[in-house]
Amino acid sequence: MDAFTKEDVIAGLDEVWKSTIEATEGLDEARWSRETQCPGWDSRAQLSHLIGIERSLMGEPAPEVEVTEKDHLKNPIGEMNEPWIVVRRSTPGDEVRTEFIEVTARRLEQLRSLDAAAFEEVGWSPIGQVPMREFMVIRIMDSWIHEQDIRVTVGRPGGRNGIGEQVALMRADVALRGVVGRATEKVDGLSVVIKIVGPLGGRRRFEIVEGRAQEIEGADATATVVIEQEPYLRRFAGRISADETLSAPGTQISGDLDLARRVVESLAVMI
Repeated sequence: MDAFTKEDVIAGLDEVWKSTIEATEGLDEARWSRETQCPGWDSRAQLSHLIGIERSLMGEPAPEVEVTEKDHLKNPIGEMNEPWIVVRRSTPGDEVRTEFIEVTARRLEQLRSLDAAAFEEVGWSPIGQVPMREFMVIRIMDSWIHEQDIRVTVGRPGGRNGIGEQVALMRADVALRGVVGRATEKVDGLSVVIKIVGPLGGRRRFEIVEGRAQEIEGADATATVVIEQEPYLRRFAGRISADETLSAPGTQISGDLDLARRVVESLAVMI
């Protein structure tokens, strides 16, 4: 995260938000209303969520509305996000899109007006107390994942292999030690190779040493998992099941098959 400057953050958000605007151009209400891989959310709700986060970060209070449908909410952050979605459920999708265009343009203008010191101020984020710059990198990832939710649902592939996907892969890398630790139950000597196939992919190998998953180079492994870049990130984001990931084109497991399956099961980090 340290490599991201203020300019990088703004460029990344701009890239992903413009791509999201392009992905939603001219959608009819039937496609706006299709449920996405986020339970309880259609494409309109995906944009409403992004609108709500950016309005909150600009200091606007959440709508005062009762949230009656809660089965799809899994944590306090989800409950905090939901009012922004509830108040737009009956709003035509094109109107939500217009609001998204206006809000993101205003947010970018606000970010550009901040000095470098403001980007280093430590404050709240979903991953704990971090510099604002790091939080904004997370915003790039979150925005890109929700863009892909929409694109998958409405059948408009795109927005791939740019900064949003790069950031998502970086965040997945950060989580892999925990993923391997859970899958192996931290048994010393076990090792896992995860090979992500795609333009931004690569090979990661982890070995349990003194009860901790450590990234250690090596040719062999107790279990190997090969996954294409797209299903890898969809699984990381919790959008597809372990079975769907294992049956996706290009997925291969070898070595200790039970351990390999547990790795895929543990890979869903975001919810």
